[in-house]
Amino acid sequence: MVLFFSCPDWRLPKIDDMNQYLFHMFHQLGLSDQPAAILVSGTLILLIGLIALLATWMVRRSLLRLIQHVVRGNRLHWDDALVHNRVFTRLSWVVPVLVFHVARDLLLPPESQGAEILRRLISCGFVLVGISTLNGLLNAVNEIYKTLHHRSGKTIRGYIDAIKIVVYVVGLIFLAAILTNRSPWGLISIMGGLTAVIMLVFKDSILGFVASIQLTSMDMVRVGDWIEMPSRGADGEVIELSIHSVRVRNWDKTITTIPTYALISESFKNWRGMSESGGRRIKRSLHLDMTSIHFLSDRELDRLAGIELISDYIRSKQKEIEAYNREHQVDTSVIINGRRQTNIGIFRAYVEAYLKNNPKIHTGMTFLVRQLEPGPDGLPLQVYVFSNDQAWARYEAIQADIFDHLIAALPLFDLRVYQQPSGYDLRAMRPCKPGKQIPAT
Repeated sequence: MVLFFSCPDWRLPKIDDMNQYLFHMFHQLGLSDQPAAILVSGTLILLIGLIALLATWMVRRSLLRLIQHVVRGNRLHWDDALVHNRVFTRLSWVVPVLVFHVARDLLLPPESQGAEILRRLISCGFVLVGISTLNGLLNAVNEIYKTLHHRSGKTIRGYIDAIKIVVYVVGLIFLAAILTNRSPWGLISIMGGLTAVIMLVFKDSILGFVASIQLTSMDMVRVGDWIEMPSRGADGEVIELSIHSVRVRNWDKTITTIPTYALISESFKNWRGMSESGGRRIKRSLHLDMTSIHFLSDRELDRLAGIELISDYIRSKQKEIEAYNREHQVDTSVIINGRRQTNIGIFRAYVEAYLKNNPKIHTGMTFLVRQLEPGPDGLPLQVYVFSNDQAWARYEAIQADIFDHLIAALPLFDLRVYQQPSGYDLRAMRPCKPGKQIPAT
């Protein structure tokens, strides 16, 4: 837009004959000088406006369509963003402004005060077209970057928004300079003196810009990341990252908007590491009734040895225990003497074998089946493994299948799950009437 201010002033030559012809024509219709002059000006404005509309239509109909056809027809796909963001359409608005610039001497005499106002308005039109075109071009640059880097999830939206703010501010300065007939550099110096006020007005934008630079440079958040921020009610996928806000689509399909600088000043959880690792953690406990834990007899060991997954483990472990007891001359007539296998120990071995043979478990990551501290809710037996499928629905199905099987397998090991007494349990405990027996549970 600066080019229009620095280029030589080129206009159509004065065409007094047209003015005189129209003036004479309106005189013949019986109009006085003042109404005739007004009608002449109106006629010229209407004529130039029609020429501007016709020129704009012709440019959009021919040249603009040709450019769009070339852009969409070539092998490159990234340049389609120029058409999507209407960059060429925005630029075509320079045609009507240019027509009025060229024909302004037809509207008003150059030495009149109105001509100076018209010149300023036309210059403002060039500035507005420049701002609109630059805005569309910046949107296209952002879209092109997203197209070329869609796999990485990186974004330059913060930088684009910052440049837009600079374009708008500079554009407003030029508009004010043109309308007040002052130098734009003088207005910039005045704004420099109002730094404190500017900092206060644009506080959120400045904080957001700095935060977006930190988030991008440190690769803390990308579009497509799953983030969790309970303080802001966010738990879902990042769908937009800009200078002012980060938009998160939660798993219930609601949208949470978080100020960009909040991701720097507050803590949040990014699940990208889980996605890139190839596994998703399963961390859940079975609470076992501790009264069901006991040493196993030889008959129980023989029965459990029929389970294929742990038959080799039971036999090898039993040989190890028998050799230990013989070596230390343990009196095995008392069940607590020496070493013996327990039903919970064998069940823990079964859980490990079952998970290792499950093709949906990632064996290359942390793999634990452990006991936690006993408490009022029984003895927790925790499964701490990773599934090799990260999709939420399939991950939940894998987890449910595992614990369906383990809960159903507990009675085979003479173990019980601990749970609070239910209404059914309390009804079964009520006294029976004379002559009636308590129903079996």
